[in-house]
Amino acid sequence: MIEKEMKVPFIDIARYESGFQQEWLAKVSTMSATSQFIGGSEVSTLEERLKSILEVRYAVGCANGTDAIQLGLRALGITGGDVVLVPNATFWATFEAVVNVGGVPVTVDIDLNDGGIDLQAFEDAVKAEKPKAAVVAHLYGWGTKHILALRALCIQHDVLLIEDGAQCFGVRHQGVPLLKGALISTTSFYPAKVLGAAGDAGAVFTNDSELADRVRRLGNHGRTAHYGYGDVGWNSRLDSLQAAFLNLSMNYIDNRIQSRRQSAEEYQVRLPLVGLIPMKPPIGYAENGYCNVCLLPDSTKKDNLEAMLKSRNIGFGNIYPGAMSVQNGAKKYLKQHYGGSNAEQLSKSVLNLPLFAYMKKEEIDYVIESVQHAMMTGERV
Repeated sequence: MIEKEMKVPFIDIARYESGFQQEWLAKVSTMSATSQFIGGSEVSTLEERLKSILEVRYAVGCANGTDAIQLGLRALGITGGDVVLVPNATFWATFEAVVNVGGVPVTVDIDLNDGGIDLQAFEDAVKAEKPKAAVVAHLYGWGTKHILALRALCIQHDVLLIEDGAQCFGVRHQGVPLLKGALISTTSFYPAKVLGAAGDAGAVFTNDSELADRVRRLGNHGRTAHYGYGDVGWNSRLDSLQAAFLNLSMNYIDNRIQSRRQSAEEYQVRLPLVGLIPMKPPIGYAENGYCNVCLLPDSTKKDNLEAMLKSRNIGFGNIYPGAMSVQNGAKKYLKQHYGGSNAEQLSKSVLNLPLFAYMKKEEIDYVIESVQHAMMTGERV
């Protein structure tokens, strides 16, 4: 029984630890006084810490997550006319990055069990299109259950695989960091991410020294010396203030992820008891608690539940409400689609309940009790 109404945001990125904001203001003051704005120790320290946490040999910071994907593709040699496979369920940046480097996107359907790539559709696309590269996106705070098979298939067919890890920071697969085994991978530090900056920021990870060198060079105007240029790149440097914010946040990241995982587990255990089935990470994954994912194929039930959440001041999301292959912006670039329409089904039925670090028990109780009321009564308001 809901005793009182409250407000629960979809995400609260300002729910910091005690003293965090004071630490941040002190750091900004010091860096401003010494003009530490580009490069420097904050950036190098962040890259070292990322390498350690993700167990990769190289980490290169950049301006944002979209640039990270573009830098990865460029470092792999993707250029005009090269076919690149892209998941049909992802954020638009994954698709547009391929187009922006001159690649030709081919979409591949997804598996509704975990939101990852449909392995059979991926294999069909590889054999038919003979792509130079492929991008897979690790959605929802875990990774596809087929990740080892996908990596092996790409090696077998000489397909360069880039892993978009914007939602999977801190995820472990079979006991090791998910991105450790990637040829090249990327992340976004957009503020709403599990590890978020105070603005836009991103990074590229790899175990290959040549790829790391190319990424760093391309993200700094193609420089080989201060006024020497070995390639045409662009300006995608990670600024020092964003690196400083991330370094400070990393002091608390284990606690934040643990808090998120506890809330995610609470949903996974309790929501089925009130008639709503959440998506769970595949076997072998330790998720990071990035978001809650529920699928409601019945549009009436979905509309009713969303109306109820709004009426009770509970935030929610739809990640993501449109497949890549049906976007108006994709029409003149998309070469082909492989697989069925699972991505479209997901976009019509997905609902994400509030999930963020340090959610309070009473907030989760309020959300779940509200869901129960909506599912049992069918009320819209």
